[in-house]
Amino acid sequence: MGSRLLNIQRRAAEHGRLRTGYTQGNRPVRSATWVVTSHSEEHVRAAAELWGGEVEQWTPLNSNIAQWRVITKASSIEALITPGDPLNQYNEMWSAGGCQRRCDGETELLSRQACLCARQFGEDWHTQPKGRVCSATSRFNVMLPDLSGMGMWRAETHSFYAASEWGGMVDMVLAGTDGKGFVPVTLRIEPRQVVREGKTKKFPVVVVELRGVTPRQALAGPMPTAMALDPSGTRAVAALEAPRPDYLALAAGALTVDDVGDVYRDANAAGHLNDELVAALSKRAEELKTEASKKASASGSTEQVPDEDGAYPAEVVDDPPSTSWPAVAQVGSGA
Repeated sequence: MGSRLLNIQRRAAEHGRLRTGYTQGNRPVRSATWVVTSHSEEHVRAAAELWGGEVEQWTPLNSNIAQWRVITKASSIEALITPGDPLNQYNEMWSAGGCQRRCDGETELLSRQACLCARQFGEDWHTQPKGRVCSATSRFNVMLPDLSGMGMWRAETHSFYAASEWGGMVDMVLAGTDGKGFVPVTLRIEPRQVVREGKTKKFPVVVVELRGVTPRQALAGPMPTAMALDPSGTRAVAALEAPRPDYLALAAGALTVDDVGDVYRDANAAGHLNDELVAALSKRAEELKTEASKKASASGSTEQVPDEDGAYPAEVVDDPPSTSWPAVAQVGSGA
């Protein structure tokens, strides 16, 4: 039993679907913006905060299990192609009884016969009305880095045109990365139209585009995960700033003018100096100088005498701090 478990392919859980349409009652409606659906209310509400729209409960056709959905206001969303092969494509025909046909373009896999649609309608079978032939069904699994959870979201389209474009895009990416690492992409709903037999037909197509990286970068092998998450570098997580020292408390505890100078230098190196702090440090230095002068007057002598270590007291200085400190330390300098 244990050895069999090792052969089970690992894959992330599916959080929900990315759709290009929705239902109103029993009527399907195409959408120019993304529709996000999930069994998780939390995921859908997070999508609504990012891309707009109203969260609502919704029950898919032919199902009695309620889900959550939001018809967003975004026609483009950021996503990540994940390691492995994220794309699954078949020509399928569905009915209320389930999948009736699943074809790889040459063989109908359920009956093991040659493609039934091509045999009946020729190579342009996809121009036939929906329901008469299979629909080109593409399922693209991506990660949405700005939503909660580490699971996958499935974008699904039945567009013949999107099927060929998705396949070409993914094949190129896989050729460059060997299915390893993440690749940043944008999923964009693009309105298109074709003229066939004198009639104009408009329809949406989901386009998959590289996001923030060049083809050279995408095809040069697996890129670092940090780069895939933030290809432009504009969302780099700022390092946690160390707590700002209480310079006034340090100056209040200083015993000498030199100690105050050390506080000044530390604040200057950290970029924390301002007029108010410079004025406070200058005031404290003047206070220490005055205290030193009073002590010297009380002893009846201004002569410096060394301490027990042979060092002379540093608090006795000839120049006031306002002239001995660097120019940027002057009050009103804006340092």
